Parts: sequence; structure tokens; C-alpha cells
Amino acid sequence: MLRSVCVMAVVALAGALGQARAQAPAETHAAPETRAAPETRAAPETRAAPDPRAALVKLLPAGTKVDDLVNSPIPGIYQFVQGAEVSYLTADGKYFLDGNVYDMATRANLTEVLRARARVALINAVPETQMLIFSPKNPLYTITVFTDVDCQYCRKLHSEMAELNKLGVRVRYLFYPRTGPNTESWRKAEVVWCSADRNDALTRAKAGAQLDMNKTCGPTPVAREYALGQSLGVHGTPAIVTESGDFINGYMPPRDLLQAIKQLQVAQR
Repeated sequence: MLRSVCVMAVVALAGALGQARAQAPAETHAAPETRAAPETRAAPETRAAPDPRAALVKLLPAGTKVDDLVNSPIPGIYQFVQGAEVSYLTADGKYFLDGNVYDMATRANLTEVLRARARVALINAVPETQMLIFSPKNPLYTITVFTDVDCQYCRKLHSEMAELNKLGVRVRYLFYPRTGPNTESWRKAEVVWCSADRNDALTRAKAGAQLDMNKTCGPTPVAREYALGQSLGVHGTPAIVTESGDFINGYMPPRDLLQAIKQLQVAQR
């Protein structure tokens, strides 16, 4: 009987516990805490500083481009090359310098190096078919000469062409009538160009022979070559330019000219 009572007590207890569980509120689990992603800010936009050359080109000849101004060897100064003329401009635009810059360590004329490079580039842009050429069979040196048919020293230089060729010097002529367009010297240059044998016509013209001044042949390179001479800084004739772009101003006897060419060639090494 005691066992029955215990059983009944256990059953009653189990029922009570079940009822209590049914009446107890259901257990709730809090959702895990969520944190907002940290705020990200875009990097501030960086703007390139304005190119100071944009203002400087307005101070230079019409048609000058920003890229025509480049840093010179001197901080704060730009160099400007027009044709074969080199000049300098301070970054603030206050001062324009026209002269040579030397490297004091080497004593090299840095400005003349730029001029020589420009001369070579400009002359090499002219096809040799637009030149009058007097050459030995196996030339050792080539010079380009701006010449005027009526120039006294141009005539003297040409009269010594055989000796120049014998010394191994090849001569390429470009026209540069010093008196300018619409003059007799200019017209003679055009007549020489329009001749069947241009080399012979130039030789006769420089010797004082009478030319057929009525001869025409359409466009000639005289105007282009005259403009080229001006851009290279030619003021008198004969104006001689070596293969390395060095400038020899005026007439020299053949052997002296050859020596000058050799010395300039050695200086370039």
C-alpha cells in the first residue's frame, strides 16, 4: 500500500511539473547584437596643379605650344627653342634671357649644343633632291652651304669646288638670296633651279655668265630654303653647317675649312 501511495505521489508530482511547464512563458533567445558597418568616406579629390607654362606661352610668339617650353639646366628657368634659336624664360614670366648657358664643371656651351641639334634636325628634313650637290666619289665630310648667286665670297668658295672635292669635302647647296624675295638675286636662284643642268647653271651664274631670266618651271624650293636659313639664324653668306650642326660663318680657303671641320668633329667626341 505504501508503494501505491508513492507511485501515486510520483504521478501527481509529474503532472504538476508538466502543468507548470505548460503555463511557463516560452524561453526567448535575444538576437545577437548587430553593429553598423563603420562609415567609409571617399578620399578627397586631388586636382593637379595648373601647368605654369600655360600662362608663359602667352608671352611668346604666336603659335608657341606648351611643350615648346622645357626645363633648362637651371632650376626655375625654362628654355625655348624656335628654329635654331635658343632663349630662356623665368618661371614667373618676369625675365627673358637671350644668351649662352655654360656648364662650369665642363666649360661646355649647353646652349650651342641645343642649337646644333636643331640645325641638324631642320636640315635633315630637307630632301637632298631639293639641294644642289657637288661631291667627290668617296666623300669624307659633308657640309651644307646657304649660298647667294651674287655673293662675292660665295663665288670664291664655289671657284674652289674642285679642291674641296679633292680634299674629300662634299658640298650641299641651299639657296639664300640675301636681298630677299622679288629681287634679281632671288630670280637668278629660281632660274638656276629651273635649268636642265642645275649644277652647271649655278657654276656659270657664279662665274658671272648671263642667264635666261625668262626661264620658269613652276614652284621652286627657293622660298622654303630662304625661310629655313632665317630660322637657323643665317644673316650672311656663305653660311656653312657641318654634319654635326656646327655653324661656320663666312668664307674659308679649302684647307682652312677642312681643318675647321676636323676640329669641330673632334670636339663632338
